[in-house]
Amino acid sequence: MTFARDGRWRLPDGIEEVLPDAAWQLEHLRYRLLGLYARWGYDLVIPPLIEYLDSLLIGAGHDLELDTFKLTDQVSGRMMGVRADMTPQVARIDAHRLGRDGPVRLCYLGAVLHTRPGPFGGGRSPLQLGAELYGHGGIEADLEVTELMLATLTEVPVAEPVTVDLGHVGIVQALAAACDLDPQLRESLYEILERKSIPELETALAESSLSAEHAHMWRALGDLQGDRGVLGRARDVLASAGTEVADALDYLDRIGQRLEARHPAVRLHFDLAEMRGYRYHTGLVFAVYVGEGGAEIARGGRYDGIGAAFGRARPATGFSTDLRRLAEYATDAGSATVGAIAAPAVDDAVLARRIHELRSTGERVIVMLPEQTVDAADMGCDRQLVAIDNDWKLEEI
Repeated sequence: MTFARDGRWRLPDGIEEVLPDAAWQLEHLRYRLLGLYARWGYDLVIPPLIEYLDSLLIGAGHDLELDTFKLTDQVSGRMMGVRADMTPQVARIDAHRLGRDGPVRLCYLGAVLHTRPGPFGGGRSPLQLGAELYGHGGIEADLEVTELMLATLTEVPVAEPVTVDLGHVGIVQALAAACDLDPQLRESLYEILERKSIPELETALAESSLSAEHAHMWRALGDLQGDRGVLGRARDVLASAGTEVADALDYLDRIGQRLEARHPAVRLHFDLAEMRGYRYHTGLVFAVYVGEGGAEIARGGRYDGIGAAFGRARPATGFSTDLRRLAEYATDAGSATVGAIAAPAVDDAVLARRIHELRSTGERVIVMLPEQTVDAADMGCDRQLVAIDNDWKLEEI
C-alpha cells in the first residue's frame, strides 16, 4: 500500500480495508450464509458497534476486557467499549430485549475490533459471523449448532479435509471437584491445560500434595486425545473421578456417533483436556480445522447461564467464525462482479429506457462519461450498447 512519508495513509497494524473484487466476494458469501441460517430458522439481529462498558463486559464478557478498546462518551461521560465479540451482545438481546419463552435461534454478522489479533489469527477487525440457540439445554441443541457450522462450510465451501475437534470442559471441572483441589491449584491447572503445556503440568503436579491416584489422572489428560476410541480409554483411566466425568464422556460419545453417521467425510478428533474458554463455556466445546495444514476456521460450544447477568438465565449454545477467514479458505467463494455493459454518453430517451430495462433485470450497466480516457474494456465491460436502426442493441466488445 502506498502511503505518505509521515504515515498518514498507513492503516494501523491488523486493520484491513477490502477492495472492490474482494468486497463483492464477501458480500456474496454474506448473502448465501445468512440465507442458509434463515432456512434453519435463525433470525438475524444487528447489535450495536459500541456500548457502555459495564453492559458490554457484564457476565462472560469480562473475559473480553483485555481485547476491548475503551473510550469516554463525550455526551454522558461514561466509559464505552467497541465490541470485541458479538456473542455476549446477542445473549443480552435474547435475555433482556426479546424475553421469549422456549427456544430462540439468532444469527448475526458484523465487524468487531480487537486490541490484539483475534482467535482465528490475521487482523484485528474480523467480520464475525455466528449463530446461537437459546432456551434448550439438551444434546439436540448442541448437535444442531454443530451441524449448522458444518453446513456453513459446505455452503461456502472450504478446502478439505474438515476436522471437528470435540471436548467437554465438564470433564476437567468434575475431576477438579473429585480431587477436592484448593482454588489456587485448580486455577493453575486450568490455565496450564488451556495453554496445552504438558511440562508445566508435570511441574505443577510434582509440587502439589495430590495423591498418586489423582496426579495420575491429571497426567493422563494430556494423552487423552484422538478418535472416538479415546473415550473408552478415558473411562478406564478416569473411572474413579465420579459420575459427572462418566456422564460427560457418554455425552461426547453420543455426539460423536451422530456426527459420524451424518457426516462420514468429516474427521472427528476428541481432546478431553480441552479448556479453551473454560471461564465462559459450561459443557461441549468444539472447533473446526480445514485443509491439510489444519487451520482453525470456527469455534463454539455451550455456555449456559450467560443470560443471568441480564436478569434471565438461559441455556445457550452456538458458534462463530470470521467471514474474511472463510473467504480465504473457500474453494469457491463465488465470482466477484459479472461482466458489465458500456453505454455511451448520449442524451437519448430510448437509450435511457434501454439502460433502465437492463439494470432492472440485474445487468450491470456503466455509462461512459464525456472525455474519459479509460476505455470500456478496462472498466470491466464485455458488451456495449450500439445504436442500430433507431434502437440500442447489445454487441460484444
